[in-house]
Amino acid sequence: MSELRYLAATGSLGAGFKESSLWAGVERRPDFIGCDAGSTDGGPYSLGAGGWLHSPEATRRDLRFCLLAARRAGVPLLIGSCGGGGTDEGVDRLAAMAREIAREEGLSFRLARIYAEPDREAVVRAHAAGRLRPLVGAPEISADSIRHSARLVAMMGTEPFAHALEQGADVVLAGRASDASIYSAIPEWRGFDRGLTWHAAKIMECGSAATANRRGQDCMFCTLDASGFVIEALDPELRCTPVSVAAHTLYENGDPFHLIEPSGTLDTTEARFEALDDRRVRVTGSRFKVSPVYTLKLEGVEFAGYASLMLGSVRDPVLLGQLDSWLAGMRHQIEARLQVAFDKPIPYQLSIRAYGASGTLGAIEPTPGFEGHEALLLFDVVAPTQAAASAIMKAVNHVALHFPVPDWTGSITGLAQPYSPQVLDRGPVWRFNINHAIEVDDPLELYRFKFEEVS
Repeated sequence: MSELRYLAATGSLGAGFKESSLWAGVERRPDFIGCDAGSTDGGPYSLGAGGWLHSPEATRRDLRFCLLAARRAGVPLLIGSCGGGGTDEGVDRLAAMAREIAREEGLSFRLARIYAEPDREAVVRAHAAGRLRPLVGAPEISADSIRHSARLVAMMGTEPFAHALEQGADVVLAGRASDASIYSAIPEWRGFDRGLTWHAAKIMECGSAATANRRGQDCMFCTLDASGFVIEALDPELRCTPVSVAAHTLYENGDPFHLIEPSGTLDTTEARFEALDDRRVRVTGSRFKVSPVYTLKLEGVEFAGYASLMLGSVRDPVLLGQLDSWLAGMRHQIEARLQVAFDKPIPYQLSIRAYGASGTLGAIEPTPGFEGHEALLLFDVVAPTQAAASAIMKAVNHVALHFPVPDWTGSITGLAQPYSPQVLDRGPVWRFNINHAIEVDDPLELYRFKFEEVS
C-alpha cells in the first residue's frame, strides 16, 4: 500500500468539465473515478419531485465521458445521489442512460445499482425503539409521518459502495450518499488512514471548487499515501493553494474542524496545508474518530401544495421609510380581503419577503431595518391546488399593488412589477418532514442492491 490515485470528474454530474482535463486525469492512471450527482442544498424539490439537478442533456454528456474514461482506464466509476435527490427512480433513470451510452459506444461493464429508499416499516420500528434522533431544525415525527412521506432516503456511507465493488461492479450508481463517501469507499476499503481518506474526500467531492482561481466546474486529482495527500487541478490554468484547500475544508460545515459522517467524525484540528509548488497542495495531520454507534441521516419530504408568486420593487423613499409598518398593514388587509373573496375559505400559507430589509435571514437578521434606495418584495403563496394558489395570489397582487401609503394622498401604485402577467405559477412544492439520524447495526441494512451485465 504505497499510494492511491483518483479522479473527481466534477463537483456535480451535469455541471460540466473540460474534456481535456478528464483525459489528462486518465493519463495519470487513477485507481478510480468518482462523481457526486445530487444534493439537498437547494431544498426539498429534487427529492420530492424526483427532478434532475441539472438538465438530462447536461447529465448525459457528463455521464458519457465518465463512462468512456473509466472503461478506457479500466477502473471503477462511482456515482452517488443519482438523479438529484438520490431516489430509487433517480438511480434507475441514470442506469437507463448508462445502458444507452454503452450501446452507442460499444462499452461493456458490470453495473451495480444501490437503492437508498429504506423500508418504511423498518424506520417505524427504529423510531418506536428510540433509535431515531432529530438533527438541528428537525420537525416532530410519528409513525404516520414516516409512512406517508412522499419520499424518504437514507444517506449512505462507504460500506454500500465497497459491497458493490466486492461483488465485481465496474460502475456503481448509488442513491442518496454522503458526498465524501463516494471518494472514501475505495481508500478505506484498501486500508488507508481514515483521517486522511475522509479529509481528501471532503476536498475532492466538489471537483475544482478548492482551486484559488475557479472558473466553473472541472476535474481534480488526488494522490493519497500513508502520511498525507496531494490535491491538484487537472486544468493547467487552475491552481490550488494552502488557503484555497483549507477554505474548502470549511465549506458546508457547521463546525470548522469536525465533520460528522456515518461511521464517525473527521477532525481537521491538526491538519497542515503545504504548497508543493504553485499548483499543488499536500495535506497532513487529519484524524478520524470512529463512532461507537453507526448512524445514517434520513431525509424525508412531504407534499406541501401548489405555489404561486409575484415580484414587485419599491423605490419611493416615503414608503421605504415605513416599510415594516406598511407591509404589516398590507398583510392585515390581504387577510381581510381573502376572507370574503371566495365562496368557501381556502387554506393557504402566505409569505412576504423584503429583500433589502431582512429578506434573506428573516427573524434572525442581526441588523434589521431598511437601508438603501430600493427593495424587492417577493410574495409567495401555497394552497391545495394550483388554481387556488393562483386565485389567491391574484387577490394578493391587487391589494399589494394599490395599498395606500401614509403621507400620500389619493390612489397609488406602490410596486414596480417586472413581469406580465404578474402572477407566476410555480407548480407543486414539498417541505422537509424528516431530518433525523437513525442508528443501525449493519451499514447495509437499509439498502438494496441490483447487479447486471451491460453491453
